[in-house]
Amino acid sequence: MRKSLLLFVATLLCGFNVQAQYKIENISMSYGDEITEEKGKIIKIIGEANNKIYALGLKGKNDYFLKIFESKAMKLISNIPIVLPEVKDKDVKFEDIVILNNRLYIIGSVYHRKDKVFTLVGIAFSEDGKLSNEMTTMFESQVARSSDRGGFYFKTSPDEQVLLVMHTALFEKEDAMKYEIKLFDDSMKTTFSTEDKVSYDDNKKDYQFTISDFDINYKDDVFLVVNEGYRDKKKKEKVEKFELHIFKKDNSYKKDVVKIDVIDKEIINCKMISTSKNTVKLVGFYSSVRESGRANRELKGIYNATINLANNATENLKFNEFDYATKVKLLGERRAGKGKDLKPLYQIHTIIEKNDGGLIVLSELRFIYVGQTQGIGPLGLTPITYTTNEIIVTTLKPDGELEWCNVVAKEQSATVTEASLNIFALAGGGNFNVAVGFSFSLGVMGKGPEYLSAIPIYKDGQLNILFNDNKKNKGITDIEQIKALGNYNNAVPTLFVFDDKGQITRKDPEEAIKNELVIRPGIFYRKNQNEFLIYASRKSQDKLGRMIIL
Repeated sequence: MRKSLLLFVATLLCGFNVQAQYKIENISMSYGDEITEEKGKIIKIIGEANNKIYALGLKGKNDYFLKIFESKAMKLISNIPIVLPEVKDKDVKFEDIVILNNRLYIIGSVYHRKDKVFTLVGIAFSEDGKLSNEMTTMFESQVARSSDRGGFYFKTSPDEQVLLVMHTALFEKEDAMKYEIKLFDDSMKTTFSTEDKVSYDDNKKDYQFTISDFDINYKDDVFLVVNEGYRDKKKKEKVEKFELHIFKKDNSYKKDVVKIDVIDKEIINCKMISTSKNTVKLVGFYSSVRESGRANRELKGIYNATINLANNATENLKFNEFDYATKVKLLGERRAGKGKDLKPLYQIHTIIEKNDGGLIVLSELRFIYVGQTQGIGPLGLTPITYTTNEIIVTTLKPDGELEWCNVVAKEQSATVTEASLNIFALAGGGNFNVAVGFSFSLGVMGKGPEYLSAIPIYKDGQLNILFNDNKKNKGITDIEQIKALGNYNNAVPTLFVFDDKGQITRKDPEEAIKNELVIRPGIFYRKNQNEFLIYASRKSQDKLGRMIIL
């Protein structure tokens, strides 16, 4: 019988550099030397190219570093400060760093208050970390005012050859939300650009307007989904309207619009996946509606809309209620028996395309609690607690019907302390939203939240979910019995393995090893279905690693 966990710890003796190796079920993990250079914690693994692994480090609030590792030994060979130039005497703010076809680019932004222009620039890094003297202006977006200048959002293509960037901004006086989308090749040349102002009518009852998601597929086609919802008081009904904006490369990126109307259900959120079957699938949670047309604003179930890109037709629109067994796990038998629904605290973590064309949707309970500020004025310090608890795993058939549903039981949290001056970035909401993205912001990585959440792994039709847990939860899958993670420095890795019926087998360490490295699930890079680059730590000891799916 195969052991649930084979753990080989390479002893670190004085004067020796040895790679630590681990194996948990069919997953092997190996680590490079300890990272002794203290210029910033790793907050993002950028990728692997030119026989090097590139990572982003952050020290303090704004001191970013490019960390370069030798691929084979995963040993740090360079740690280079990122010093961005000025644009028109304005400091450039770091936005992101990407690899396109083995080329490395730093991306930054600057706002020109007088001209009301939000500028985005890209600067090339050589493979050994030298910043180019040449700068590419990627966006010069006209906005209404500083407070409504919006933000930039980034996605690389599946083959990491091109970069998709979107800018959104509110034009309140025009009752419109503007989006601008551009596609850049590996030389930072614009290959596609579009701009539009989508009008709204916020005089309607319970009005919500959301730019829900954007994506690029393996053909370099571009997609944007917009959701508008309101209550028709006269008809006593809830109206939801989706628009999928499609820009196909083979059609010279001419814009097509697919409209989907939903009555008497409230759409809570919407995410998109472009599949290998030449379809786009919209997935999210929905709420039931009262006779008056008012939404209950609790999660009734999950929906799936399938759009065939061959003819831009909506083939399926399915609404699947959570089954009783799932509600019992999440709410308890008494509340489930009364027909209660889930609180709207679950966010879609990952959408996976199954081998049969169906989907696996991972939705994690996630929220942020801002504590009481200690100190006076903007120099006060505020504790902020990030919570990531159970994950609902929902499997959908190719036609969007529910196949099975189960729950990954976990309870995790981490608290960071921020200056009061910085916590306003957490604010948002209102009737107009941009709901793109799921991950924690780069600014809080390296402070604790990166130990939370989970790494989903899908290979050969089998789903595995890896996360940090309390060692006292060994063997427990019942959400009512688990203990909170507690101090993440004392966490142990656990693996939930799903069979094709959704049944869970939990794999735990046979014994807790003192000073064992703790994985940071918030920081990883998926090279392919067989290989991940990971980051693990134990207090002050940090290592870059490679996770292989056997």
